[in-house]
Amino acid sequence: MSVVEVRGLTKRFGDKTVVDRVDMTVERGEIVGFLGPNGSGKTTTIRMICGLLTPDAGTGKVLGYDVVTQNREIKREVGYMTQRFSFYEDLTIEENLQFVARLYQLKPVATHVDRTLEQLGLTARRKQLAGTLSGGWKQRLALAACIMHEPKLLLLDEPTAGVDPKARREFWDEIHLLAAEGLTVLVSTHYMDEAERCHRIHYISYGELLASGTVEEVVAGAGLTTWVTRDGHAGHAAELAALPGVDQVAPFGATLHIVGQDRALLEASLDAFSRRTGLVFTRGETSLEDVFIQFMARSRSDAGQATEPGSLRGGK
Repeated sequence: MSVVEVRGLTKRFGDKTVVDRVDMTVERGEIVGFLGPNGSGKTTTIRMICGLLTPDAGTGKVLGYDVVTQNREIKREVGYMTQRFSFYEDLTIEENLQFVARLYQLKPVATHVDRTLEQLGLTARRKQLAGTLSGGWKQRLALAACIMHEPKLLLLDEPTAGVDPKARREFWDEIHLLAAEGLTVLVSTHYMDEAERCHRIHYISYGELLASGTVEEVVAGAGLTTWVTRDGHAGHAAELAALPGVDQVAPFGATLHIVGQDRALLEASLDAFSRRTGLVFTRGETSLEDVFIQFMARSRSDAGQATEPGSLRGGK
């Protein structure tokens, strides 16, 4: 049985539809990433799935419970880690976890706290004040508090914002260990490398689910072609961006990456540009970030806020 299976999930705030008829299935032990620009509806979608918001329309089951009528039961089985550190900084790690254990009515408290401290590698720091922790250790404490009641579904909302790369990698290693034990994880992120660590991803924009699948499936489904030149400079970037068939031009170190959806038109434009300037272009690999930027351009266009696609500057 799927952990999440919802159809037509919709949420409105006033006259604004924030999530519009989203269909989704999530299997046990999956790590599912949600991508999209700020205000796109991805966090609202996750919160409906986790029982934190009641849908205005749609049907489905989450952990065997009805997503509309049994959100209280769903919430009992969910761990929710917010982007902002929300624990008492004048309490120790141990005292914070004791407080959380009592909230969940876990007994005996000491047993649950000791087990969680050991699981997240926090035992040696148990007497340290939470306010003195680095970003990475605060993140570890937050994760410990989320999983102490042994949830079946974990919600991570921008979990590694402001955390150094080493701590981010260690955090994701821990998430994969938890998933291997059967925990299902829904994560909202803007980091492309984190999205690539997910088993599957969903791209949501203006409330609509635009793409779903593995990273490879989403990249392939976008239908983009990428070319690279090592001979270009900033002046060439501006010229290239104006060519027919060019949707993105991205300086990346000493190279320029040129991306387009119309392969034939893009190749014809680059061939003519090469003959005129002497620049050499070679085929490159389309990245998830290229796809992300393309979706953003399309979403702006649909919303009547578009710039010309060729004027986008995407970092790789």
